[in-house]
Amino acid sequence: MVGINISENENIDRALKRFKKKYERSGVLKEFKKRTFFTKPSIEKRMERIKAKRRAYKENLKNQN
Repeated sequence: MVGINISENENIDRALKRFKKKYERSGVLKEFKKRTFFTKPSIEKRMERIKAKRRAYKENLKNQN
């Protein structure tokens, strides 16, 4: 469970922003979306390969500059 401690004089907007960031980094929402629908293992592997190609392409572009 994701939680944050709020001090007495802390702005509620700043606390909410910290909570959202912590929630996003924990991967709860990503895991929920992943489990909502069943995807075949072959499709998951294909998606991982596509993501790896994109990462390599972006890294290659970054290194060229």
